Amino acid sequence: MSHADRLFCAMCQDVIDNGTTNAGEEVRTRWEDGSPAYTIKRFGVVNRYDLQKEFPAITLRRTALKSAMDEILWIYQKKSNNIHDLHSHIWDAWADETGSIGKAYGYQVGRVTHYPEGDFDQMDKVLYDLSHTPFSRRIMTGLYAFDELPEMALYPCAHSVTYNVTRTAADKPFTLNMVLNQRSQDILAANNWNVAQYALLLMMVAQVSGMVPGELVHVIADAHIYDRHVDVVKELISRPQFDAPKVSLNPEITNFYDFSTDDLIVEDYQHGPQVKNIPIAL
Repeated sequence: MSHADRLFCAMCQDVIDNGTTNAGEEVRTRWEDGSPAYTIKRFGVVNRYDLQKEFPAITLRRTALKSAMDEILWIYQKKSNNIHDLHSHIWDAWADETGSIGKAYGYQVGRVTHYPEGDFDQMDKVLYDLSHTPFSRRIMTGLYAFDELPEMALYPCAHSVTYNVTRTAADKPFTLNMVLNQRSQDILAANNWNVAQYALLLMMVAQVSGMVPGELVHVIADAHIYDRHVDVVKELISRPQFDAPKVSLNPEITNFYDFSTDDLIVEDYQHGPQVKNIPIAL
C-alpha cells in the first residue's frame, strides 16, 4: 500500500475524530450559495515522505500529476501570476479580467534581489546556492510578502520552502531534502495535490543540481476539512489502497528551465475512481 495513502487516511481520521470546529464563528470563506464555509481542523500537522522509497501520490483517487507539475512550473519556472500561462483552470476564480492573480505566487518568485554574489530572483538563488554552497542552511524561497498581501488575489497557502542537503556516503551524490510550510490547507481539495507538486519540484531541483531527492517534510498549520466535505472524505478513506506509482523525470534534463510536463514519466498508477464536483469554498 502507498505510504501517502496511509498518511492521508490517518490525517483525515484524526481531523474527524479529534478536530475542533469553527461552526458559528465569523469566517472569510463562503460556499457558492453564499453560506459560511465552516471547517473542522487540526493544528500543526506534520507529514514526512521519503522519495527514496516511493513517490507520494495517493491511490484512493487519481492525482493529476502532469497538471500538478504544470502549476509548480508556472510558479517556480515561469514565475507567472497570470492564468493564461497555466493549462488548468484551478486559479480562474481568483483572476481578474486580464488573467492576473495580483502580486502572488510566481510574481514573488521572480522578484530580483541584490546579493554580494550578484542579482538573483528567488529560484535562481536556490539553484546558485545548491551549486556553490550546498550545505548552506539559508537555501529558501518565500511567497508571503507582507507589504504586498493587499495586492494578492489570495494570500499564499503553501508559502515557504527550505532546501537542506545531507551526505550519506563520500562516494554517493548528495541528498536534497525539502521542508514545505503551509499556513492553511483544504485537505480534500488540495492535500495530495500540494504534496505531489512539491515532491516533483524537489525531484527537478535535485536532478539539475546533481543530487538525489530525499525527504519532503510537509508542515501544515491549519489542516482542515470543510463541513460539506466530511462525508466525501469518509467515503474516500474507506476505499482500497494500492501500491504507489513509479514516477520519474527525463534524465536528459540538466537545466531547471528546460523541464516541461512532457518530461514527467508516470508508470503503474493504479487508483480508485475520481471524486467529482467537489464544492470549493472561496
